[in-house]
Amino acid sequence: MKKILLVANWKMNPQSAKEARVLFDAVSDNVKKLKNVETIICPPFCYLSSLKPSKSAKLGGQDVFWELQGAYTGEISARMLADLGCEYVIVGHSERRQYLGETDEIINLKLKMALKCDLKPILCVGEQTGQEMGEVVERQLKIGLTDIAKAQISNIIIAYEPVWAIGTGNACSSDNALSAALFIKKILTNLYGRFLAEKVPIIYGGSVEARNAADYIKESQMAGLLVGGASLDAEEFAKIGQAINNL
Repeated sequence: MKKILLVANWKMNPQSAKEARVLFDAVSDNVKKLKNVETIICPPFCYLSSLKPSKSAKLGGQDVFWELQGAYTGEISARMLADLGCEYVIVGHSERRQYLGETDEIINLKLKMALKCDLKPILCVGEQTGQEMGEVVERQLKIGLTDIAKAQISNIIIAYEPVWAIGTGNACSSDNALSAALFIKKILTNLYGRFLAEKVPIIYGGSVEARNAADYIKESQMAGLLVGGASLDAEEFAKIGQAINNL
């Protein structure tokens, strides 16, 4: 049985390295007993060097650049992330699409570079308010996965994050999340065949809390969760972990 993925996206928080270490240590200690959960913490890049990954809490980056090195001021390469102990990296988060103009083509390049450096990308897809889920997610997947080989697809995690649910408290219903998961599997099956599609973990993100966490795993058939705001509260994050660990 594969472990349930529990990914913490700290975004641009906390505001000091000391706070980051305290939070990371608290989370690491809280998740030690979660035998059925793989916990991945994605802090701001500047804190990665002061955090030590372990069996109970692995590290991930929040973003990655599409080149290995060069004159790209302010960017972070996949090799840098790997050198700091990262095993995972978030790619194509809606906030980067919205505020920084990332296109599906750019995200495709980032995916390829992450895979080249043996990082496991967490590819975020999802629609905004008023958009049709199927149309948006199909485009994001087809362009984002362009020229990703069959041998590589099982190393990618797909995170369905409806933009309207992120940080709003307006969580997606378990039925709608299930519909999205099944639709994503359908697209992956069309692209890679059913056998490989079944190997790709699909996780949910968007106003995840302890009270709704188990529903997304049990009722929506998700392979894990991508947690934003609640991941900054070590106790609440632990409760989320406990809720899904006991399934």
